[in-house]
Amino acid sequence: MKKTAVILNPAARGERAQRLQASLEKLTHSAVLRSTARSGDAELLARSAVKEGFETIVAAGGDGTVNEVVNGIAGTDAALGLLPLGTMNVFATELGLPASDLRRCWEIIQEARVRRIDLPSVNGKHFVQLAGVGFDAQVVKETSRTFKRSFGPLSYIVSAAQIAARTPPELRIESENALTEEGSFVLVGNGRLYGGPFPFFKHAALDDGLLDVLVFKRLNYIEIVRYMQDVIFSSQITSPEVEYFQTKSLRVSSEGAVPVEVDGELIGNCPVQFNIRARGLRVFAPRA
Repeated sequence: MKKTAVILNPAARGERAQRLQASLEKLTHSAVLRSTARSGDAELLARSAVKEGFETIVAAGGDGTVNEVVNGIAGTDAALGLLPLGTMNVFATELGLPASDLRRCWEIIQEARVRRIDLPSVNGKHFVQLAGVGFDAQVVKETSRTFKRSFGPLSYIVSAAQIAARTPPELRIESENALTEEGSFVLVGNGRLYGGPFPFFKHAALDDGLLDVLVFKRLNYIEIVRYMQDVIFSSQITSPEVEYFQTKSLRVSSEGAVPVEVDGELIGNCPVQFNIRARGLRVFAPRA
């Protein structure tokens, strides 16, 4: 039995999807290639591949596909490989993969250099890079897949501008490492990057056994956007309106239904409990 399964999310349909599948079959000729048809398929296909005895499961898609595959292999000895094909490939960038060079990414998988990284979860749902409670999850919720396919990352900016005039939610923060008990927006990171090449989580490491948390305090959305810019362009977070801390567990709750996203995909609403399994995921990565 072949040991490598590639889970492809073609995103496009029709002839374009067929061309993509053909080029991947040529690149990964030694592997078994399986394509998704709808949301959730990648997790099911990954779980099935592990049961069939595949030792390497490759996510060919964006961060959402990676998230599904990880949830399919979590708790097993299978190793994760990445072929970045999405609009956003933040996790691939975090690992140091050349997102624009699929051939090199495939070579890295074949070199079989495994890195053990932490595996965070929220309400039992695993993620690899980041999670958001509030503002960015609302943006994801209101950005349609059609809009995303047409405009790429710009689609999120348009949605954010439409949301900015609203009143943010009131979030309750519970963690033994937090000073702040209330906020308007919470980001939780496993790696350093958020939203692309932006190092939001200044002290994060993929294998330190800790969640990195940013709490934007009782701010309106316009202020949140401004402070997010400060976080991006500052080497350290010094603003009194933003708390940054590291922890092994975190609970966020709210009065109303506040959406939550992980790796750019909606998973539901508050309340949410974050935990982390130290070095709980095996992933192929280039030499540091």
